[in-house]
Amino acid sequence: MDSTQNANSEQHYKILVLAIAIGITGVFIRFAGDENSTYFSWIANLLLILGVAIGLRTVFKIIK
Repeated sequence: MDSTQNANSEQHYKILVLAIAIGITGVFIRFAGDENSTYFSWIANLLLILGVAIGLRTVFKIIK
């Protein structure tokens, strides 16, 4: 497969949209959750890390 075709693959961009949605959900939970609840903080951090990891992995696949 040509590298240009690989970079333009629709699947990469679907995964990027999913990663961004996960990250935005993490940000929303951080600000919408109760300040005294550690569960909201843990969930928000987990979602942010997961979104960033998926996004970076996908970007590096596109670059490759």
